[in-house]
Amino acid sequence: GFANAPATVNKVIFFLFTVATVIQVAIWLREIILAFVERRAQQSGSESDTLSSAMALIRIAVSFALFSVAAIVILSNLGVNVSGLIAGLGVGGIAIGLAAQGIFSDLFAAISIIFDQPFRRGDTISYDTTTGRVEKIGMKSTRLRALSGEQKIISNSKLLEKEITNGTMTDHRRTNFVLGLVYQTPASVLSTLPQTLREIVEAEDLDFIRAGMTAFSPSAFDFQLVFDVKGDDLDQLFEARHKVALAIIDRFARDGIAFAYPTQTTFTAAPDGTLVMPFAGQPASAPKAPRKR
Repeated sequence: GFANAPATVNKVIFFLFTVATVIQVAIWLREIILAFVERRAQQSGSESDTLSSAMALIRIAVSFALFSVAAIVILSNLGVNVSGLIAGLGVGGIAIGLAAQGIFSDLFAAISIIFDQPFRRGDTISYDTTTGRVEKIGMKSTRLRALSGEQKIISNSKLLEKEITNGTMTDHRRTNFVLGLVYQTPASVLSTLPQTLREIVEAEDLDFIRAGMTAFSPSAFDFQLVFDVKGDDLDQLFEARHKVALAIIDRFARDGIAFAYPTQTTFTAAPDGTLVMPFAGQPASAPKAPRKR
């Protein structure tokens, strides 16, 4: 403008400036977006192989989107009618999206797993009816090693559709014991039993939650004991259950408390209605069995 350049030179300079500015802005935006994604991925501690695959795909997608917009802006500044180009890109994008809907669904699910980290490789998770350890998080599917030994392969999109229980993130595991006591157990013993169970649990350095009578079952007084085992280690849980069970058996044996088992008592009556079994010699005032008429 200061040099009062000819119109043709001025137009060429303006065109080159527009092209350089648009491309430079696209490059800056691409680097900013990719740097943010990489930093977020590093903070999440994703596994390197899956992250590398994801970053390659993300880099291609971001570069294609930004430079497509840059090309449209440049052509628009040249006076080209870009309406048809935009419509064509939109229709083409819709067609590609519909054709590869399943692939893109699993791809975005994998990216969500990588960055959101609902679970990581090595975690033990429960999905639907499957419980297993995560062996690999891929771009299309996730591989689980079931507790029974076989490998389960689940697509990422299906994996995120249902509730996932991450057992590795468990801070404690709750355990329930149901104890059946014979009906001959005195009420005084029943009233002190919750405190006795608390002492047994706390002696094993476990967290006592509650204990008390829950039902009159056909053969026993039912007592429920609830306590927590700290941590997520299943071996530690089984060891704690074993120790508490043995401690209960030992304490009940010393206190004379008897466990119940399914029993049935049969009363036999003589022709005159007197009970003769199992109480032979029952007094005459004993209840008589009903007679048929």
